Amino acid sequence: MNNLLISEPPLQVLPTLAVRVGLKEAIVLQQFHYWLQRSGNNRDGYKWVYNSYDEWHKQFPFFSKVTLRRTINSLEKQGYLVSGNYNKAGFDKTKWYRIDYQRMNKACDQNDHTRCSNCSHAGDQNEQTNTNRLPETTTETTKENSAAVAAPSSIESDFEEIWSAYPSKKGKKQAFNHYKAWRKKSAKHSNDYLFTQLKLYKQYIAQNKDWYRPMDGSTWFNGRFDDEYQVSTEQKHEGREYWTGG
Repeated sequence: MNNLLISEPPLQVLPTLAVRVGLKEAIVLQQFHYWLQRSGNNRDGYKWVYNSYDEWHKQFPFFSKVTLRRTINSLEKQGYLVSGNYNKAGFDKTKWYRIDYQRMNKACDQNDHTRCSNCSHAGDQNEQTNTNRLPETTTETTKENSAAVAAPSSIESDFEEIWSAYPSKKGKKQAFNHYKAWRKKSAKHSNDYLFTQLKLYKQYIAQNKDWYRPMDGSTWFNGRFDDEYQVSTEQKHEGREYWTGG
């Protein structure tokens, strides 16, 4: 069998939708609809989805990133996609999206209403044939997609928790970017690990306070939490001794 003839779960799009909004736009809009049907992010009475352009691009590898950005912008200009920002961190500019279903219904001609209405249910048709879609970042982690660790809203709150405990508050924005990238690499990357490393690092700081100053947060969160620090066995905490290094 030819490997290019439906040998993997396909992306589906209705010709009626493609005629109305454009082929590339229809493909993207259908995928957004798929995730909106499964989204648990409710804001202002609507369901929303969000992702970076890099993450969206993984779902549309046949488009360049420039084409994908233009296509999403086109859907916004046409009024079919509505964007917002509900990020907890003020510096996080990740866009949230919802589909204006009322706008889509108005775009349907009276005589074409039946076919157009099928556009809003095409995601249900996809569910049986396309079960290997890449996870939108707001979905829960599964064994098959263990790298999609946490929704950004959870990552932000987790970051604030560990950031509040870090002794040097310089470089917060860069620290958050490093933290977010680290968390997304593996489901094993958790705050529990960072708090353990931070406890050791704080002990090291305390034992060497005469000459050592904590590194900026942007530096420590950029993988320096994995540095090995030798902590004296004389420093005990809750009956436990901490050693790193040789």
